Amino acid sequence: ESVTATELNESVNVVNVEDAFKYMPGLIVRKRNAGDQFAPLATRTSGLGQSARSLIYVDGVLLSTLIGNNNSNATPRWGMVSPEEISRIDVMYGPYSAAYAGNSMGAVVEMTTRMPEKFEGSVRATAAVQKYSLYGTDGNYANEQVNALLGSRSGPLSWRLSANYLDARSQPLNIITVARPAAPSALGTPVTGAYADANRLGAPILVIGSGGIEAKQQLNLKGRVALDITPQWTASYTLGVFQSDVTSKVETYLRDAAGNPVYSGTDLNIGGYRFTGANAIGAGSFSSSSGYYTCKQEHLSHAATLKSNTRGQWDWEAVVTAFNYNNDRNRIPGNALPAAAAGGAGTLVSLNGTGWQTVDLKGFWRPQGFEGPHQVSFGLHRDAYRLESTTYATPNWIAGDPTAVNSSALGKTRTDAFWVQEAWRFAPHYRLTVGARQEWWEAFDGLNFSAAPASNVNQPKLSSSKLSPKAALSWEATPEWTVTGSYGSAYRFPTVSELYQAVTVAGVIQTPNPNLRPEFARSGELAFERIVDRSRIRISLFQENLTDALIAQNSIIPGTSVIGSSTQNIDRIRSRGLEISAQASDALVRGLDLTGSVTFVDSKILSNPTFRNAAGVLTDVSGKYTPSIPKLKVSGYATYRVDEHWSGAVGARYSSRVWATVDNTDINPGTYQGFESFFVADVRVNYMFDRKTRASAGIDNLNNQKYFLFHPFPQRTLIAEVRHTF
Repeated sequence: ESVTATELNESVNVVNVEDAFKYMPGLIVRKRNAGDQFAPLATRTSGLGQSARSLIYVDGVLLSTLIGNNNSNATPRWGMVSPEEISRIDVMYGPYSAAYAGNSMGAVVEMTTRMPEKFEGSVRATAAVQKYSLYGTDGNYANEQVNALLGSRSGPLSWRLSANYLDARSQPLNIITVARPAAPSALGTPVTGAYADANRLGAPILVIGSGGIEAKQQLNLKGRVALDITPQWTASYTLGVFQSDVTSKVETYLRDAAGNPVYSGTDLNIGGYRFTGANAIGAGSFSSSSGYYTCKQEHLSHAATLKSNTRGQWDWEAVVTAFNYNNDRNRIPGNALPAAAAGGAGTLVSLNGTGWQTVDLKGFWRPQGFEGPHQVSFGLHRDAYRLESTTYATPNWIAGDPTAVNSSALGKTRTDAFWVQEAWRFAPHYRLTVGARQEWWEAFDGLNFSAAPASNVNQPKLSSSKLSPKAALSWEATPEWTVTGSYGSAYRFPTVSELYQAVTVAGVIQTPNPNLRPEFARSGELAFERIVDRSRIRISLFQENLTDALIAQNSIIPGTSVIGSSTQNIDRIRSRGLEISAQASDALVRGLDLTGSVTFVDSKILSNPTFRNAAGVLTDVSGKYTPSIPKLKVSGYATYRVDEHWSGAVGARYSSRVWATVDNTDINPGTYQGFESFFVADVRVNYMFDRKTRASAGIDNLNNQKYFLFHPFPQRTLIAEVRHTF
C-alpha cells in the first residue's frame, strides 16, 4: 500500500508524520498528542505493545527503536522526520522479502523524501486546539508548529535543509485512581472531588486526579547532500538532530473543607470510604508513576549511501546508518507534592549512550538486462544495538547533578545476515519470487545492577543462527486481475530490554528471563488485485502462525516462588483474517476520490501452559484472544475537488475493542488502562490561492468520542494550516 504527499495534503490532517498512517489499511499508530514520543505502530497481526514487529525507515535510515518491544521507550523515533519532507510512503505487509530482518513480520514502512532539481523551498505553519473534558479536567490544549524546507541543485550537487519546531500542550495522559475499600465508613477527614468508576477488571475505584499533562518543545533539524559522482553513481549523506524538552504535571481533584488541594493523607474519607493504614493516600499517588516528571532529549542520526543506477546487468547499493542518544534524561521527584514543585531530592534516569548502527550492502544482477526474466538481488547486513539505562540519585530532581548510581541495565545485541532473492518471470503471465535470509544473532555484555537491594548480575551471553525462506507466485489472470500467493518465515530475536529488564520481587532485584527464545512466524497470504481505469481493489486472505511469541505475562520469577509480570515466550498463537482495500478516482462524479479498507483478524492463543493468573494459579488460556489485536479495523475517506481552488475531505476510522490481558480478564475496556472500541470522524477543507499558497482547516474527532487506548485519547481538535512554496 502507498500514499503520496499530494494525497496527504488534500485529505488528511497531518500535524506530525505519524498522522500519515491514519487511513492505511490494517494500521493504527497510538498517537496520544502532538509530538508523542511513545507512539507505536500496530499492524494486522501485531499489537500496540509490539513495536519490534515492524521496521520503519526514512530514506534507508532506521527509525524503529529495536532496543525493546513496547509502547514506551522502544517506539519509533518519528520526531526525526517532518511532514514537509515526505514525498511518499510505502508499506509492505508481512515477512515476504528476504531483504528485511524478521522484525518485518508485522510490516515494513519506507518513507521517501525528494531531493530538489532547482532552488526551492516551503514554509508551513500549523495550529491546533483541543477541547478536553473528562472527570475533573476541563480545558483547552493547544499546539503550534512551523515547518521550513529549503534546497537546490547545482550541477551534480544537490542539497536540502529542513527544520521543524513544535510547541505543544497535551491533555492528561494518565488518570490517577485508588482502589475503593470494600465497606463504607464515616470515619476519617472528609475530602471531596473524587469520581466513582471501575477499573478494567471491573473492580470499583475512585478517580482522584489526572497526570501526564505535558508541555513540550521539540526541534528537528535535518540536512542532506547528494553528489552525482557519475551519471550512474550517486553518494549522499544525511544528518538529523532531534531535541525535546518536556515538563509533565499532575492535578488532584481532591479538596479539603476549605477548598485547598489534597495530595495525600494518612486518614481521609473520600466519597464515604475511609482511606487509612495500608489504604492511606500516600505521597506516591501523585508522582512520576502518575505523570509528574521532566525529560530532555537530544538524538543524532547519521546516514551515508552510495548507489548505482545503470539499468544494466549490475547495480550496487551501500547504506550505513547510526542513531545515537547523545542526551536522554528523565527527572523524577522523590518527595511529595506540593513540596516537590519547589525541588528536593529525586532520581535521574539516563539513556545516554543508547543507540544503534546498521550496515547494508546490496547487489542487483540482471543476466538478460533490465527488462529480462531474471532479477536477482542479494546482500549483507549487520546491526548492533546498545542499551545503557542508568538511574542516579540527585539532590535536586529539577536541576541537580547525578550522584550515586541506584541501578543500571546494560546490554548489547548484534545480528549479521546474508540474503538472496530472485524474481523469475518464467512465462508471460507468471512471476515466481524465491529467497532466503540467513541470520546470526547474539546478545552479550548484559548487566543488571542495583544498590539497594544489593544486586550485581552479569547476564549470560546468547547466540542463535536461523534461516528464513520466502516465496511468492504471481499470476496475471487477466489484464485487470492479478493473483499472488506468498509465504514467508521469520525469526524476531529478543531485544536488549526484553532480555535484561529488571523487576523487584520481595525486595530483591530479579531479571525474569535472560534466556528468551526468538519468536518464529510462518506467514502466508493469498491476494486478489484488480486494477482498471482509475480504480483498484485488493482482497487478501492471510494467516500467521507464531511460535514462542514474546509477550508480557504473569509467571513465576526464576529463582523465586513469587508471581510477577515480565516478557515470556508463549508457545503458539494463530492469527488469520481478511483484508479488503479499495481506491477509486473520479468515482461517481468527476473530482471525487474514494479510499477505504476493512481488516478482520481472528487472533487466538493456542497454547500457553506456563501462564498463571494474578493469584498465582496455573490457568488454561487456550482459545483466548491475543492481547492488543482488534478483531475489526475499518477506515476510509472521500476527497472532493470542487474546482482549482477548493477541495475537501471527510474520513472515518473504527476499531473494535482489544484485550489487554493474556487471560482476557479486562472486562471493562471503557476506563483508564482499558482498550475500548472507537469510531472517529475527521474533516478537512483546502483553499488554493494559487499554485504556491494553500490554506487548510480541519477537525479531528469531529464526533468528539471519548475513548481509552490505555490512556485517554484526544477529543475534538480544530486544526488550521497555511503553506507557501517558492
